Amino acid sequence: MALPFECMSVPTSLGANPSDLCAPPDPAAPVPVAAAAPGVPGVPGAPAAPAPPQVTSGLVAEALRRVPLPAAVIEVQPPNGRTLVNFDTNFFTAAGDLDRTITLLGQQVDLQISAASYTWVFGDGQSLQTTSPGAAYPQLDVTHRYLGAGEVEVRVDVTYTAQFSVEGGPFAPVPGSVTVAGGPEPLQVVEARPTLVG
Repeated sequence: MALPFECMSVPTSLGANPSDLCAPPDPAAPVPVAAAAPGVPGVPGAPAAPAPPQVTSGLVAEALRRVPLPAAVIEVQPPNGRTLVNFDTNFFTAAGDLDRTITLLGQQVDLQISAASYTWVFGDGQSLQTTSPGAAYPQLDVTHRYLGAGEVEVRVDVTYTAQFSVEGGPFAPVPGSVTVAGGPEPLQVVEARPTLVG
């Protein structure tokens, strides 16, 4: 780009030619440039774009407590709601890991929710906490022996922990945990009756 010429007034009576009245500017002289606003290149004086609000782990922890999580369904073997006194009754559930997506402060937050522990409530005053969801026969990961006959209600409560990611960023742990109580199931405990064969 051509530089503008600097012109000065010189009386013609001194014998100056018109071409002598203008000369290229000093190349070492600074050229004034309008300053742009921070964060807005090329727009002098414009306000800077505001930073998006920060989604903190504390905000996510509060939101996690409001996310509807399913209650675990407890499975019992022997089936059909009956078991025996002094018998290893087997318990298990299908509850496991979950993925959820929520919006916080206008930003997408992905949740990876994991079942961290299971609390088995056997209905006779006894309970057991495990990190296993149990398994169907013949594995027998979670069992309980009832010492007397009667009607009980059994359930499994699941404690969840989670990680979160904001707008596709790296995952970070959510502080704390959430426990969801399972739905109770009736179970009849009966005495085994010997029978004569032959």
